Amino acid sequence: MTQQAEKHEHAARHEPRRSPFLYVVVCAAGVATGVSKLITAAQERNWEVGVIATPVAMNGFFDSAAVEAQTGRPIRSAWRTPGEPRPFPPPDAVVVAPATFNTVNKWAAGIADTLALGTLCEVAGLGVPIAVLPCVADALAAHPAYRDSLTRLRGMGVRFGDPHAGEPDPDGGRPEFRWERALDLLGP
Repeated sequence: MTQQAEKHEHAARHEPRRSPFLYVVVCAAGVATGVSKLITAAQERNWEVGVIATPVAMNGFFDSAAVEAQTGRPIRSAWRTPGEPRPFPPPDAVVVAPATFNTVNKWAAGIADTLALGTLCEVAGLGVPIAVLPCVADALAAHPAYRDSLTRLRGMGVRFGDPHAGEPDPDGGRPEFRWERALDLLGP
């Protein structure tokens, strides 16, 4: 690590923070376009926010430039190199929204093949509060592996909001994704 990188990492660790830090993990689901609603709600509740996105979510599932402007931080999607400073402080809590079938199952299995999954595996082991808003089609939610994954993650203390299938209502409208519910699951 370079001397400058060591100074930056030291300063980041010892810099007084006025607000708790929230990691928002965004997966590739259509509702991800609304992630700014979650960020706004978190900031209104005095959270500083850093976003970690799955690589597929970075392919147009949300407006990354707008999210970076809103948080004032780069979106993380790839591992940093050993000499790079940590762009976010350690999290006080984590929200996974929307959480996809793929992410939930890989996370429960301990697969850490992306930064998002590696982060989720690590913070669960550290006891950091985690709230999840699943966005999984009913047919996928019926899969036994998914049900087993939910059971395993709940056993690890992960808090889940109501499932959101994203399917149209009988009248053709779509149900609202309840972004703020994730913050409620974290507690006061």
